[in-house]
Amino acid sequence: MQLAPSIFKAYDIRGVVPSTLTPQVAEALGRAFGTIARAQGERTVAVGRDGRLSGPSLSAALVRGLLASGIDVIDVGMVTTPMLYFAASTLASSGIQVTGSHNPKDYNGFKMVMCGHAIYGEDIQALRRMMEEENWVLQSGGNVRNINVLAPYQARIVSDAKLARPMHIVVDCGNGVAGASAPAIFRALGCQVTELFSEVDGNFPNHHPDPSKPENLRDLIKALQASDAELGLAFDGDGDRLGIVTKDGNTIYPDRQMILFAQDVLSRVPGGEIVFDVKCSQRLAPAIEAFGGKALMYKTGHSLIKARMKEIDSPLGGEMSGHIFFKERWFGFDDGTYAGCRLLEIVSRSPDANAVLNALPTSFSTPELNVKCAEGEPHHVTAKLQGQAASTFAAPARVSDIDGLRVDWPDGFGLIRASNTTPVLVLRFEGNTPEALARIEGEMLALLRQVKPDATIEEAAH
Repeated sequence: MQLAPSIFKAYDIRGVVPSTLTPQVAEALGRAFGTIARAQGERTVAVGRDGRLSGPSLSAALVRGLLASGIDVIDVGMVTTPMLYFAASTLASSGIQVTGSHNPKDYNGFKMVMCGHAIYGEDIQALRRMMEEENWVLQSGGNVRNINVLAPYQARIVSDAKLARPMHIVVDCGNGVAGASAPAIFRALGCQVTELFSEVDGNFPNHHPDPSKPENLRDLIKALQASDAELGLAFDGDGDRLGIVTKDGNTIYPDRQMILFAQDVLSRVPGGEIVFDVKCSQRLAPAIEAFGGKALMYKTGHSLIKARMKEIDSPLGGEMSGHIFFKERWFGFDDGTYAGCRLLEIVSRSPDANAVLNALPTSFSTPELNVKCAEGEPHHVTAKLQGQAASTFAAPARVSDIDGLRVDWPDGFGLIRASNTTPVLVLRFEGNTPEALARIEGEMLALLRQVKPDATIEEAAH
C-alpha cells in the first residue's frame, strides 16, 4: 500500500483529508492495529471520533478494518479524546480516537492506546510497515457494540471533584467536540455556566479551538468581563487540553496551573514525584519541592510523559502545551474537562478565585518560538548545540540535554529543542526580570546562529 510517510508522527498519525489521509488508510490502520493487538492478547478495541467533518467516514473505515482482523469494537461515537481514553480504561484496554486535535479543519488523524499504553515512536512505525506491506492477519468473528460513555464518564468526574461553593464560569469550546459534554459536566458539578461556541461544528466558524494561542481567547475574555462570571475555561478541538483566563484577562499558562495542582496533590501524596516537560517555567520545580514533592523534568510529548509517569508511579504530570495528567484520583490520562474540575475544586475553597490564580509565581517569558528547518535538520542542529554548550556556558549556568538544549541560570532559562511533529526548532526563554530574559535570549540565539547562521525566528503557528 502506498502511504505518505509524513502522516506517521511521533505520538500519533495525522494528515490532510483527502490528500494524505483517506478511508482506505483508516481501514488499513484498523487491520494492522487489530493484528498487533490480537497478537498481544487483546480482543476488544474502543473507537471514538471528534467533531471534524471527515470523522464519520474515517471512523467507519477504521471499524471495518478492526472487524476484519477479528477484533470486537466498542464504538463510543462522537466524544472527546479523554472520553475515548476513559472507554479504553473502563470498557477495554485498547482504543483509537479519530481526531485532528487542534490542527486546521482539513486535518484528521488517530490517537491510539494499546494494552493500556499510549502508542508512540517505534510502535507507530511498526503499524506503518504492516500497512505498507499489507501483511496483517485477517479473521472473522469481530462484532460492533455502540456504547454511550457520557453518563458513566460524567458520573465518575462528579463523584470525585467537589466544589466548596457554587461558581459562575464562562466555557468556550471553540465549536470543538468538548461542547457536547463539558458544559453539562460543569453544571452537574454545581457551576453556573455561560457557554460560548458549544455547538460542535468541524468548520470552526468562530475561532480555532486552540487555547494555547492568545487570539483564540479574545471572545472568552470579552464574555468574562461582560458578565459576573469569575473565570473562563477554554478547550482545544478534541478536549484534552485546557486554557484558563482570569477576570482581568490574564492567561494562566499550564506550568502555573501545575504549581496549583502540585500543591493540592502533594497534600494527599506526600513525597510524590511530579513530572513536567522541558518547556515549563523554572518556577515549577522549586514550588514542587517546597510542597514536599520531587520534581522530574522530562522530554516534551504527551505519550512520553504518560509513559514516564507509569514507570515511576507519579501522581501528576503536565506539559506546557496544556496536557495535564492526573493519576491521583483519576486514570493518568490527559483530560481538559477533568483538569478544569480539579482546578475549580481548588479555587472554590477561596472566596476570590482570581486572587488565588494571580498569586501563582510568574516570570517574564517569550511565547513559543519556532525556527523552520529542512526535514531531518532539527535533530542535527540540537546535537551540535549540545556538543558546544559545555564550552559556551560557564557556571552558574546548568546545562540539560534531556530534550534538545536547556540552560538554566539563577534568573531564568533558555530552551532550543527539535519538534517531534514538524521540521522546526522550538525555542522558549524565561527571565525573572525583562533584563534577564533579554540576556538569556541573546546568549542562546548567539549560539544557535553559530550552528545555523540562517536561523529565522518566528512565533509558533501550531
